[in-house]
Amino acid sequence: MKKTISISFLILFLLTVFSTQIFAETATNVRQLTEWDRLPDLPSTTGLAGSFVGVHQDALIIAGGANFPTQQDQTVWETEKTWHSDIYVLTRDKENKYHWIEGFQLDRPVAYGACVSTPKGLFCIGGNNQDEVYSECFLLQWDPQTQQITRIPLPSLPVPNVYGSATFIDDIIYLAGGQTKQTLDTSTSHFWSFDLDSINNPNKESIWKQLPSIPGPTRSFNLTTTQHNGFNQCVYVMSGRRQKEGTQGIDGIELLTDVYEFDLQRYAAALKNNDQHGLNKSWKRRKDLPTCTMAGTALGIGQSHILVLSGADGSLLRDASQLKDKHPGFPKKMWLYHAITDTWIDAGNSPQNQVTTPAVKWNDDIILASGEIRPRVRTAAIWRINLLDNQHSFGIINFSVLIIYLLAMVGVGIYFAKKNKNTDDYFRGGQQIPWWAAGCSIFATMLSSITFMAIPSKAYAQDLVYLLGAVTILAMAPIASHVALPFFRRIDATSAYEYLSKRFNYPVRLIASGLFTLFHISRMGIVMSLAGLALSSVTPLSATHAVLIMGLLCMIYCTLGGIEAVIWTDTIQTFVLLSGAILCLVLILLQVDDGIAGIFTTASNNNKLHMINWDFSLDSYTTVALWVVLFGNLGGNFSSYVSDQAVVQRYMTTPNKKMAVKAIWMNAIIAIPASLLFYVIGTCLYVFYKQNPTKLDPTINTDQVFPLFISTEVFVGVAGLVVAGVFAAAQSTVSTSMNSAATTIVTDFIKPFNIFRNDKSYLRTAYFLTFMLGASGTLIGLIFVDPQFKSLFDEYLRVIGMFMGILGGLFALGMFTKRANGWGAIIGLLCGGIVMLLLPIFTNTHPLAYATIGIAVCFSIGYLISIILPASRKDLHGLTVFSSMQAESRTPVPDLLEVSK
Repeated sequence: MKKTISISFLILFLLTVFSTQIFAETATNVRQLTEWDRLPDLPSTTGLAGSFVGVHQDALIIAGGANFPTQQDQTVWETEKTWHSDIYVLTRDKENKYHWIEGFQLDRPVAYGACVSTPKGLFCIGGNNQDEVYSECFLLQWDPQTQQITRIPLPSLPVPNVYGSATFIDDIIYLAGGQTKQTLDTSTSHFWSFDLDSINNPNKESIWKQLPSIPGPTRSFNLTTTQHNGFNQCVYVMSGRRQKEGTQGIDGIELLTDVYEFDLQRYAAALKNNDQHGLNKSWKRRKDLPTCTMAGTALGIGQSHILVLSGADGSLLRDASQLKDKHPGFPKKMWLYHAITDTWIDAGNSPQNQVTTPAVKWNDDIILASGEIRPRVRTAAIWRINLLDNQHSFGIINFSVLIIYLLAMVGVGIYFAKKNKNTDDYFRGGQQIPWWAAGCSIFATMLSSITFMAIPSKAYAQDLVYLLGAVTILAMAPIASHVALPFFRRIDATSAYEYLSKRFNYPVRLIASGLFTLFHISRMGIVMSLAGLALSSVTPLSATHAVLIMGLLCMIYCTLGGIEAVIWTDTIQTFVLLSGAILCLVLILLQVDDGIAGIFTTASNNNKLHMINWDFSLDSYTTVALWVVLFGNLGGNFSSYVSDQAVVQRYMTTPNKKMAVKAIWMNAIIAIPASLLFYVIGTCLYVFYKQNPTKLDPTINTDQVFPLFISTEVFVGVAGLVVAGVFAAAQSTVSTSMNSAATTIVTDFIKPFNIFRNDKSYLRTAYFLTFMLGASGTLIGLIFVDPQFKSLFDEYLRVIGMFMGILGGLFALGMFTKRANGWGAIIGLLCGGIVMLLLPIFTNTHPLAYATIGIAVCFSIGYLISIILPASRKDLHGLTVFSSMQAESRTPVPDLLEVSK
């Protein structure tokens, strides 16, 4: 009792320390999108417009440009524009002090070309001076050792270009718009690409490629950037100006606000299939900018936002020559675009609007260097802009609810600790678990915190094409009930992999069990790190705090309570998770315009209710085509129900086979409406944030949209309980992995060698292994806190498929054939593993198909090798579906695979 009290006080103390530090860190936090501060001014005191600006080797490069230099008693309106060839380099030392380095020159004065930072250097395109417009391209590279600039010539554009803009992604340069001559009436709709990897690569043609033209009017002074639209990476071209046909002078200038999106993946697929209609659909019109922002700069921030930092709205274009020095300057207004909901919001004011200069990223900062602040007037200012994380206030009440819930989970573990008398109690709960609790535990095991966040985010960012996959659970439940379950109950298995030693041999059992253990250790780290990242962005908890809390609590209640504690906490967590999700759905419905009807109308108009992708082309395996969704989910569910120790272990905790069957169907009955619930929540979140774009946080990942809603829109106290649901989903996965992995190690690696003399020693070993596995998973979670995933759902599918697919194939090989032998199983397993490792490297196969491919490769190769090798003389009675059916019907059933051969 004293030990229990001490543990409880220790946990309470640690949680209090965490929360106290969090309150202290966030008490003074005020929401603000950007923070601006000045770096050392450009040595050219007048400043420059139209310079090539970029970053290479941790140095800021500013090359060329134009200005209106003045003499004493002169104004900029009394001088001529001058083009420059100077190159300036801004470096910083180990003490983070900045230094300008001068003395470098371009081969000629030039300005107003396009430029983009790349790993190989500052890529410079075209430009002009007072004499002509250029098509030449080159790289500027900085050598930090010699502190020298190198200019490397590159293939020229097919036509001259000035006042265009460029962006860069996946080693490809994209150039949009611009003029071919000095006058605005030569503006174009050109869209070009250049493969940076083709430089000095004999296997690639180093040329500029013309892509489908930008829809709408011709343009120059446009903005170009890249961002992810929820489906694919896209190029965005916006604003600019052009000369109306048949006009001359300022009166004929048209100021543009239109925005176009070029889908890179759709274009690549259409090009591969020679689909002209698909090529034309690569461009899509998006919502217009609130105002013209020509000659400005835009860049993608976060996972789905575009920040327009500067730009001229053209409101005083015709009056500039009369206003002269009385010109107020370009509007200091920033705009924020969200690529998923296609909405614009006011992003506040900037200290200074510097146009005709690109904003560039320098590590985690944005640099806005020099440029023009009003007609003819330049500035030497160099601004460093930092995007501020939006830390949300969670409040003492929410934290209190969360802490009480987490302590209650520990209390469950402590309660069941006294009931563990032997390893059977610890690993199988003495086979006294009610069927409905086992069913809830299977559901919680298969539904992780990643799913809790990722399914709503997938529907929010895309559509409902994944939803039909949930139906495949109904197809797998009979197989689990009437095929897999009887095998494990018949041999009274503690570990699922005991079946493999009886069907094949002991080495096969060890390999499979080892793969399962490694997978679940990694899975614990993945689940905790990704859940920690999500929670850190929408609550004052840091990712480290969240991972430590989840890991610490799981280590305590799972180690102390064994499988009973895991199952009962899973059951509680299932109710918390689902009730919290239902509550959130109700709150969304209450806050959107026109309720359910409004959601349906908005979602339908934006194609968010699309459920079936009728794609049967040769490369449809790379998409979420209907057959990929169905077969992928069939394979994934088969592997989970048949070969996953975490699920199979639940079959063995009920008193008898009948109760285990009920548990399997209980999971199926919960899983389908639960999946529908989370997909509907995602669709509703899309509508909510489309109607309320100002409530979106541009610094979060797309997968964090549901936790964002919870932390900002759910009322005090209840938000703490719903966030507890996120913890619950993570903890159910982690605790299951801990107990299941410990079970396989003790049952498959230790007990067969009779290392200990009595069961008490094995029980103590189980305690120790469970704790150490939890500690290992927590450590991995802390190491791999990585926010760079575009979709947790896709990453989760990939990891599950790579491991569980080949294990599912191994069990299928044993259950559904009589000829398969041990060597065939081992070789099939190894070949399946190699294929799964190479699959993401050499193909674009959709992650959803991984599990099915793993099953197919392991099964087919394993069976083929078994045919080649001598047949096994092992007694297979009761170990294949055929012998099981014979025992029940007394009618021999032939091996269909042997008949076919």
